[in-house]
Amino acid sequence: MKYRRESSSGDYTFGQGESTFLENSPECVAQAVSTRLKLWRGEWFLDKRAGTPYRQSVLGKQQDDSWVLMLIDRVSQTTGVKSVLDVTAARTEKRTVTFNATIDTVYGPTTLNSEA
Repeated sequence: MKYRRESSSGDYTFGQGESTFLENSPECVAQAVSTRLKLWRGEWFLDKRAGTPYRQSVLGKQQDDSWVLMLIDRVSQTTGVKSVLDVTAARTEKRTVTFNATIDTVYGPTTLNSEA
C-alpha cells in the first residue's frame, strides 16, 4: 500500500522523492482512512454517491447515535483496516464532528483523529 504523505498543514507533499509517500505502514492506512472521512458525500464529481454522508446522516438533529456506527463502518471498509479497536466521537454545538479511533491495520495498530 502506498499513499501520498500530508504536510502538517494538511496539504499533500511533493518534490521530495520517495519521502513524499507513506508505504506499507500503519500511518499509511491511517492516511487512507483520514482521506475517506474528509470526502463528503456528493463532493466527488465522478461519483456523487461516494463519500461520508455528513449532511445526510451526521450533522443535524438526529435523535440517536447511529451516525457513530456509520463512521465506524466507513473506517472498517478502508483498505488495510483489520478492525476498529476504540472510538470516541462527538458532535459539537458548532455542528462539527470529532472522531478519534484506534485501529488495527495489516501493518499494526495506529490512532487517527478526524474532524468534519
